[in-house]
Amino acid sequence: MGTALVYDEEMTRYKLLWFDPACEIETPERLTVSHEALVRKGLASRCVSIPVREATDDNILLIHSEEYLEAVKKTPYMMLEDLKDFTLQYGDVYFHPNIYHCAKLAVGAALQLVDGVMTGKVRNGMALIRPPGHHSMRSAANGFCVFNNVAIAAKYAQQKYRVQRVLIVDWDIHHGQGVQYAFEDDPSVLYFSWHRYEHQKYWPNLRESDYDCVGKDKGAGFNINVPWNKTGMQNSDYLAVFCHVLLPVAYEFCPDLVLVCAGFDSAIGDPEGEMCATPDIFAHLTHLLMNLAGGKLCVVLEGGYNLTSLSQSVCLTVQTLLGDPAPQPANLPGPCKSALESIHSVRSAHRKYWSCLKHAAEKPPADVSTKRTKLEEKLEGGEATVSKPDLAWPEPSVHVPPPLRTAAVLPEGVACPDRCCSLPWDPDSEECFDGDAVSKLSSLTTLVGRMEKNEIRNGLALVSDVSMVMAPLIRHATALKQRVLAVCVGDTGVLSELPGGGKTLTVHFSKEAPEKHRCRYYIPVRLKKSFMQAAFSLLLPLGYEYDPGLVLLARRSGSGMGESAWQQLVGLMQGLAQGHVLVLLQEGEEALVGLTASSLSGSPASSLGRLPAPLTEDVEVLESLRHRLQTDWKLLQTSCELK
Repeated sequence: MGTALVYDEEMTRYKLLWFDPACEIETPERLTVSHEALVRKGLASRCVSIPVREATDDNILLIHSEEYLEAVKKTPYMMLEDLKDFTLQYGDVYFHPNIYHCAKLAVGAALQLVDGVMTGKVRNGMALIRPPGHHSMRSAANGFCVFNNVAIAAKYAQQKYRVQRVLIVDWDIHHGQGVQYAFEDDPSVLYFSWHRYEHQKYWPNLRESDYDCVGKDKGAGFNINVPWNKTGMQNSDYLAVFCHVLLPVAYEFCPDLVLVCAGFDSAIGDPEGEMCATPDIFAHLTHLLMNLAGGKLCVVLEGGYNLTSLSQSVCLTVQTLLGDPAPQPANLPGPCKSALESIHSVRSAHRKYWSCLKHAAEKPPADVSTKRTKLEEKLEGGEATVSKPDLAWPEPSVHVPPPLRTAAVLPEGVACPDRCCSLPWDPDSEECFDGDAVSKLSSLTTLVGRMEKNEIRNGLALVSDVSMVMAPLIRHATALKQRVLAVCVGDTGVLSELPGGGKTLTVHFSKEAPEKHRCRYYIPVRLKKSFMQAAFSLLLPLGYEYDPGLVLLARRSGSGMGESAWQQLVGLMQGLAQGHVLVLLQEGEEALVGLTASSLSGSPASSLGRLPAPLTEDVEVLESLRHRLQTDWKLLQTSCELK
């Protein structure tokens, strides 16, 4: 199973034919530069090319009215003045004699991608299309959009493949009101959108775009709006929303298919968004979605008007879909005050609908609410300041995937899993252990060294005593100038005797985690079973902010973590440290060798099913830890109380 790329040059063959400053940024070059970048970087050739087809009338009528479709059908035969008049019926859109044909191709491309993913021809993919779609409504074109590509794709998947639950993630900088209207009373579709809002001062200037518009009737709670009330949002703001809002709800929802309205006008340099999130963040956002729905992920292009950041973001998204390691995240100072106000408001609005948010704080007081009418502080002269993002950003670093993805160090009698390379044991060791432990430790230090040189991406080992191996292994890694995130699951003893000075961050999950030795870099977490909630609200924020060069993930018997949750954890951790993850399993956990190797090799994790409500005592532990640690670790914050 590979990654699909759906593209046809025909969709570049329309453009604005008259002067209209509002529409002049939507150009054919948006598609050509993106595709050329994929070809130039060798990414297009690694994808499975899926041909485009035209959508049928029946496809389009899944979302749009027959009256609207018949009106658009007439546009190929209109003269220029007639096209202008037709355009005036709608908002911020333009028509061209070839746009009906291209719009049918855009819908058809999205449906072809859904077909490829749902039939197993490919695991995931991207549809590189125009015109975009998420603003178009049942009987109206809007915001450069003619037909609602992703909304039609969601209905099509439900109709043709009996998909029960669809998650639509809209990271375009504009609110996709067309998608919201299509599903606002439908609990089978969870729609998530972040968007520039500025207290309703930014297009499309809709009251329905605010955080408290959560859906209607049976669909209440299934519409999540995250309003950005200022410009200049950074990588930290985007990650914080994923960790504290989207991921917990998405895993509780448990979709069968994930569709992304991939608007890259939310990237730095875009004239529409005026945000400061760098293109590499889209690799991480994509990675965080890839273990949902058994990996069934369809990314569909929406906006993006800075041709440089657009093409870079498209390439990083496709690289991640292909299984390449995400680059090390840049610029993570923690979410800003305005972002925290929005996160707080969204979590409070949805706490009664989602058990994962039932512990969220109540609605914020008026003076910190997104309902404030004043956005910027006034200068002495009474003029509001408007911050403009720095339009200069570094070219995304070129990271060549290691020639070997997964290596295993296993004792005799334990077969090496498929898609893994067995690493020979080295009989020499400087460590003071006896017999078998010597060769294992030496092989592991060799493996860590080869990962540091980028010869091997990740590894797996079955050892007799996790506690005995971890400390010397971490000392070896830190001697190689690596920062290590050590994640321990199960009773492994107190792991406080590790290299200090911030060289190691240890997060220790245990049913009876010790209370002593707490510090900024050693975090014991006593949990009964709510491991995924801990991963979203605690572990991912800590890991991203710490930015390790190596993740050491250790598990002992009797941890209480189920197989599917373990697979999900292994998958999520690979978004850190450019995928350099070393997993240590205690002897007795042989049944997990194959599942762990499968996740390390890039297979999506098994579904967890619809997550039950977290245990009250676990929630209390996690919230207590988050409140205690958020002064030092800013990505743990979910409100502006400390700002």
